[in-house]
Amino acid sequence: MSKIYELEHLHQPDGWLSPGFVTVDANGMIEAVDAELQTGWEVDAKLSGFCIPGLPNLHSHAFQRALAGRTECISDDGNDTFWTWRSFMYDFVSRLGPEEYAALGAFVYLEMVKFGMTSVAEFHYVHHDPKGRRYNNHGEMSERLISAANDVGIAITMFPVLYAHAGIGMPATEQQRRFIHTRVDDYLDLVNTLNQRCSNRYMQSTGIALHSLRAVAPDEIRDAVAGALEVNPDCRIHIHVSEQPREVEEVVAGLGARPVQWLLDNVELNQQWSLIHATHIDAQERAGMAKSGAVAGLCPVTEATLGDGIFPLVEYQQEGGSWGIGTDSHYTTSTAEELRILECGLRLQAGRRNMLASNEKETTRRTGRRLFDLVLAGGAQSFGMPVGSINAGKRADLVVLEADHPALISHGTETVLDAWTLSSTVNPVRDVMIAGNWIVRDGKHEMEEAILQNYKKAMRGLLDS
Repeated sequence: MSKIYELEHLHQPDGWLSPGFVTVDANGMIEAVDAELQTGWEVDAKLSGFCIPGLPNLHSHAFQRALAGRTECISDDGNDTFWTWRSFMYDFVSRLGPEEYAALGAFVYLEMVKFGMTSVAEFHYVHHDPKGRRYNNHGEMSERLISAANDVGIAITMFPVLYAHAGIGMPATEQQRRFIHTRVDDYLDLVNTLNQRCSNRYMQSTGIALHSLRAVAPDEIRDAVAGALEVNPDCRIHIHVSEQPREVEEVVAGLGARPVQWLLDNVELNQQWSLIHATHIDAQERAGMAKSGAVAGLCPVTEATLGDGIFPLVEYQQEGGSWGIGTDSHYTTSTAEELRILECGLRLQAGRRNMLASNEKETTRRTGRRLFDLVLAGGAQSFGMPVGSINAGKRADLVVLEADHPALISHGTETVLDAWTLSSTVNPVRDVMIAGNWIVRDGKHEMEEAILQNYKKAMRGLLDS
């Protein structure tokens, strides 16, 4: 049976409705959005505050949440980079078991929904046991994260990662043995296992991920993409690319072209692809990437903490490129904080303000609104799911911001997203609906305490080991 919700202020692609009425069907999909309550209708619930679409998180490594704050010590030679951080990550992942993985996943997904994220793309590469052996259930570790997402109530798209080499032409190392599939057919078997496991099409889906051009050879890319598209022609494809200068140098030496250029020349780069990071691209790559329709998957806080660099977003946006936000290593699980780092980093580079806003129309003039709208569109494309706006035919993912919260007090629809993105250090999210179900009410999740206790137990066990 359908339900009707009256929202005091309702975000729409062309502005706001104040009030707005949303009809949600029994499957958790939006039937209609109206500016007025029609004769004979009865409202099931009336909510004050600002209602925006649920936010998509297009890049997550759930287990890395446990590393936040644990790698910030200078090394003996003082030369700390992404590559020295990676050694910490390898050491930690060697201890991670299925139960701990589920506990970490549930905790980070809980954090996400409390910040208004309603969808997560899990870029997952911890496939095997600590000795590199396949679990009896090939999808054991992936399914632990799917179950964790189900417990929390967040929608999940699993992107199992094909990872085959330590570098171009180099065999995998002992530290990477948990990640490795040496045969593409074995990897596609995992993808198919997860396709069968993801049975709720409103909440679960599966794509494919290629770790990077360093870790997957050209023929492996071709075979993996062809195999996935044969089963699902609309399959989404994610890949790490051009995150570090060293990576660019190795790909140029091994494949004869810069990473994004190689993709433009050798695969059918289109709207089904998301290129994660793409930090170090030249002008030709940037223009080609924008024209291709692929999504740039940006993770500003992780890219800052790892010293990756800053993506050339202003120029990319001017060229019509699509982009979205991920939280990657989860130093934060707040889209607002990710966008603050993104916008302020661009301001520091350029020495001016309001870097992505434009005078094109009213909804593009203010930075907060502009950033959120771009993230919603890019994230929806990256997932290939019916999300990203509060309109008929979309999944009923609603996030309600408390108007009386100190972060938003005295703000109206024109400035509320500016306040959240650029000035708030506290979280104004009050209620979160995902697929028609209220997951967070008054800032609380019904399983919050149990998830927190499981996380504490897992962390203590991992650190003691």
